[in-house]
Amino acid sequence: MGKEFLEIFEQWADSYDDSLTNNKEYEAVFHHYDHILNNVAERSTGHVVEFGPGTGNLTLKLIAKGLKVTAIEPSPAMRKLAKEKIGAKAQLIEGDFLQFKLDSKPDTFVSTYAFHHLTDQEKEEAIKQYSNLLPIGGKIVFADTMYVTKEAYNQAILDASKKGQHNLAEDLQREYYTTIPILTELLEKNGFTTHFKKMNDFVWIMEGEKINERG
Repeated sequence: MGKEFLEIFEQWADSYDDSLTNNKEYEAVFHHYDHILNNVAERSTGHVVEFGPGTGNLTLKLIAKGLKVTAIEPSPAMRKLAKEKIGAKAQLIEGDFLQFKLDSKPDTFVSTYAFHHLTDQEKEEAIKQYSNLLPIGGKIVFADTMYVTKEAYNQAILDASKKGQHNLAEDLQREYYTTIPILTELLEKNGFTTHFKKMNDFVWIMEGEKINERG
């Protein structure tokens, strides 16, 4: 999952939960954070595979819904913190969006604030894998920063710079944020229907339901 960003995850682990509410620069990114997690959990069924659980906030909501959860996290520091929260209530393993091993078939793949760590080519590789693993009716439910157009993405960088939000502007340029049309194409060519719901000025929920076999 964007192994080039692993050092950032390690550095951010201890302050991640606090930054959700106390970092003014990222306030708009995490606006309605709890509501976003609840929306992802509500759309999930069966055996849920969660990529990038971070400190385990979504994991707890999935567990509370009575779902079987396999949480896949590349960062040792994040895994340690998540383990302290969830205990033995979910399986927590090392891996990422593209490299993982499951002990049973998944019904839903979920992720929040993480898919942008993959390039568009890697996103396509990931979606192909999920299509091969999911049954008909299985889902991908990802909440992440994405844009309606490339122009809107470029404007977001300019807006952050003008507001003096230099860390946010740097993040937007360093990582691999993409557009809804690109994600729609990737999902549909791999057998999924698509639905997008805007959650705040940055984050959308992307929901794909598998309706036929890829290809």
